[in-house]
Amino acid sequence: MKVKVISRSTDEFTRERSQDLQRVYHNYDPNLRPQEKAVEYVRALTAAKLEKIFARPFIGALDGHRDGVSCMAKNPNYLKGFFSGSMDGDIRLWDIANRRTVCQYSGHQGAVRGLTVSTDGRILVSCGTDCTVKLWNVPVATLTDSDDSTDNSSEPLAVYVWKNAFWAVDHQWEGDLFATAGAQVDIWNHNRSQPINSFQWGTDTVISVRFNPAEPNVLATTASDRSITLYDLRMSSPARKVIMRTKSNSISWNPMEPMNFTAANEDCNCYSYDSRKLDEAKCVHMGHESAVMDIDYSPTGREFVTGSYDRTIRIFQYNGGRSREIYHTKRMQRVFCVKFSCDASYVISGSDDTNLRLWKAKASEQLGVLHPREQRKHAYHEAVKNRYKHLPEIKRIVRHRHLPKPIYKAASLRRTMMEAERRKAERRKAHSAPGSIVTEPVRKRRIIKEVE
Repeated sequence: MKVKVISRSTDEFTRERSQDLQRVYHNYDPNLRPQEKAVEYVRALTAAKLEKIFARPFIGALDGHRDGVSCMAKNPNYLKGFFSGSMDGDIRLWDIANRRTVCQYSGHQGAVRGLTVSTDGRILVSCGTDCTVKLWNVPVATLTDSDDSTDNSSEPLAVYVWKNAFWAVDHQWEGDLFATAGAQVDIWNHNRSQPINSFQWGTDTVISVRFNPAEPNVLATTASDRSITLYDLRMSSPARKVIMRTKSNSISWNPMEPMNFTAANEDCNCYSYDSRKLDEAKCVHMGHESAVMDIDYSPTGREFVTGSYDRTIRIFQYNGGRSREIYHTKRMQRVFCVKFSCDASYVISGSDDTNLRLWKAKASEQLGVLHPREQRKHAYHEAVKNRYKHLPEIKRIVRHRHLPKPIYKAASLRRTMMEAERRKAERRKAHSAPGSIVTEPVRKRRIIKEVE
């Protein structure tokens, strides 16, 4: 006769020392856990409060420039290498990990308006208001060394002098071409001292240019005539143009959905477009209280960062109408340029107070190496917080941000003005003939026309 018994070793549930972790077995039968939802709600509330307690987004400031930081560029091949240019013509290569200047370039006679790095990460292209484009060698060996020596003797590889001042420059994601923006859009090759192609649509100044990450021959520009234009290098003329009611200061393509781009506008909003359908914006991102000066997408394509004239930095979801994060400091002035790091973990901003600032992309993220138990704990907190995010108390805690008094007052004034405009439009529509006034959504209202 066989006798079956349940047996287990005492080593499985007995601790050798009192400091050891004891394994706890859970039975997930809902009949045995009638208070499961209540317990999870309390945990979600605690996770939301802990996120606020540990929210320390500011990491440090990189000082060294003697004038306002006007532009920045990241190196696609070296994670910790970062370039910045200032209004006095100074260009610096920074080591983000050690927060120090690795190399300082002599730069330009006027303000540096554009910086970009070649596909292989070895050539830096800069342009400025002194009508010159300069090519620089990137010291790769210095980025990998651990010494604290700073190289100040860099000379440009090539200098191209042109007729007009330059306002922006961008390099192809794959290829040897780069484009400059100024009185017109010029396409350059590394080995040619003259532009190999030029595009012009109208007579206004082009203020920003960005190549498409998936199609190397397609680029988008914004101009001072309030237009956003798409160009194709395989065509002899520009492809399409949309004219808005206010000027767009910068533009950025979504690296994961390269048919979509987002423009930073003067009317405090950002507008996301599908390049195949420009008569309507896909999404309007609101929140800033002054002109949005720069924008940059995360490498994941799920969010982007913006810098504004109202001295704040905001992080938006790619399909969200409101920002999920607002960064500011007491001493930070008007933000002219922002960039996501190549690993999507950090945000770098350059402002008018001569400083670059390093921020965490997630304000409460724990830096350093995490143990597996810590990773599981953070993942559980995010999951349970996301599960109950629609409840009023958790929503209030997650959304609340402390703002400086000037920004708070500007936001209140802006809400009052927008509410007055809405009431005026409703009354005008109510006292007009039925059907004579059609209310357009914001996605279409800010667009004047599309030109092909």
